[in-house]
Amino acid sequence: MALRTVCAVSLRTLSEIKVNNVRSIATTASLCRRKPPLGPMPNEEIDVDNLESLKKYRSYTRYFKQAEEAKKKPAWWKTHRSYLEAADPDHGMERVDIGFPFYQPPRTKDLKERKQVMKQNKANVELERAARQRTFKIPLDRVKDTWEKSSGPFHIRRLADHYGVFRDLFPVAYFLPQLPLHVSYGQENSCKVFYGNRLTPTETAAVPQISFNAEEGSLWTLLLTCPDEHLLDNEAEYIHWLVGNIPAGAVQAGEELCHYLPPFPAKGTGFHRYIYVLFKQEGRIDFQEDVRSSPCHSLVDRTFKTVDFYRKHQDNMTPAGLAFFQSQWDESVTNTFHNTLNMREPVFEFIRPPVYHPPQVKYPHGQPLRYLDRYRDGQDKPTYGIY
Repeated sequence: MALRTVCAVSLRTLSEIKVNNVRSIATTASLCRRKPPLGPMPNEEIDVDNLESLKKYRSYTRYFKQAEEAKKKPAWWKTHRSYLEAADPDHGMERVDIGFPFYQPPRTKDLKERKQVMKQNKANVELERAARQRTFKIPLDRVKDTWEKSSGPFHIRRLADHYGVFRDLFPVAYFLPQLPLHVSYGQENSCKVFYGNRLTPTETAAVPQISFNAEEGSLWTLLLTCPDEHLLDNEAEYIHWLVGNIPAGAVQAGEELCHYLPPFPAKGTGFHRYIYVLFKQEGRIDFQEDVRSSPCHSLVDRTFKTVDFYRKHQDNMTPAGLAFFQSQWDESVTNTFHNTLNMREPVFEFIRPPVYHPPQVKYPHGQPLRYLDRYRDGQDKPTYGIY
């Protein structure tokens, strides 16, 4: 009886081994019958056995140039980007630079100036003594000026991209803010506008102080707009301030096309972006079509689109400066709606989505004792406990 059992087991094992071998052979045969690719694969021409025969680029710059040329050549396969572009025509579209070109000084000149400064610092006895006694103080104003002239515009552009400023004001376009724009609110310039900092509507209720470096005889246009504030159209904006034909940086001497209106983010809508854009004019511009009645307390008249305004005057102005802040509702917004805009204050309530419960498991291992409470029937479900 035992011998019969052993023989049966051995025969069963041999039959299973044969079946597995047949399956592996069939899988290998099916893989071999796969169709060849429709075109040449990447790096197919490289001889792996003779790597010494490959081309030597000698420098990364030469390799990078040829890699960029190879990247632009069309391929026979369809990439993930092509699927996205087919679903969204604006996806991956190359943006247009509508600002001034960036002038970078020669590298040799920069190194020469840096060596001259280092030579003067080494010859300064008082500077050496202060550094040795740890009493040396770095002038932050000089550091800020150096940052604004070197890498500051590129950092500001990255922040503007992060906050979606160019996406909402200039679709498929951007510019490099090369001119520093200084905006200050309150007495003694206590509240300053940087690049995404938070200010309350109370702090920004009065007209700010604007300053920027402008050469004599130049004309400028200053715009303050909010792309998040419109109550009826998500694609439209509300213009808060517009001054044109500003002579040599004196904002008070410019033509006020639309008087200043303090921010009024509606209650329950979160933070809104308030964006200052400074345009440099080629000459004097006739803004008769852009003038609003003074005082302008109608939201219909203040409905605005920056891209339409720029397209109208793009031959005579170029964006050069940028600054923006964020603000959300406080008590002063109620006063602005009731007394300034003469309308009822809209209040929005955030509707929270229902709580997500994963599918119930039959044997909840490692779950708390109240695990089954979330899956009970009826409306009065207990909400206590940590799940």
